[in-house]
Amino acid sequence: MPDFCAVVGCSNGRNAKTKQQGITFHRFPKDKVKRQAWTVALRRRDFEPHARSVVCSCHFKPEDFDMTGQTTRLREGAIPSFPNHLSKVPSRPTPRSSRTSQKAAAECPDVPVQLSEDLQKSNLDHQYALDPVKVKKKLTEAQEKVEELQRDLRNAKDRERRNKKTVKSLQEDLKHKNVLTKELQQKLDFNSGICL
Repeated sequence: MPDFCAVVGCSNGRNAKTKQQGITFHRFPKDKVKRQAWTVALRRRDFEPHARSVVCSCHFKPEDFDMTGQTTRLREGAIPSFPNHLSKVPSRPTPRSSRTSQKAAAECPDVPVQLSEDLQKSNLDHQYALDPVKVKKKLTEAQEKVEELQRDLRNAKDRERRNKKTVKSLQEDLKHKNVLTKELQQKLDFNSGICL
């Protein structure tokens, strides 16, 4: 079964022609957060990608690709760009060639349409779709913060392990010198959670 690009209006499918053109196909990430970012970037209503869903390379920026190996791979954190074909302004139809059409066009000159200020403001206020660039930036920042917190957690656990080891060795020294009473030993064990 051939793979087709999940972007609305894109007819690219995995075949010999697209391979010859250098178009590559990339599966949706398995990570839920990244998968959701891709889904949002495609701006498809009620779309849920399945295991074989792909996006073709036409919907990524050139800097999103890692071409150092034999296969073309996406860089970490790459998100599809908004489909260009959906944002294009429709072109004007070709002028008619019949005399009647030319006469009608001459009688009805083009009148420029200008939106009212209220309508222009409402267009700015109601941008429901997320900006993929901002989402990508926030995702990268969040990933960096998670990595930093994981490093801090590892360091804290290492410090705790070293401190427990130090306390344990001090307790053993005090016990060997008969300075530690049984009652004091029980209190230390209770408070430190270390049982000798």
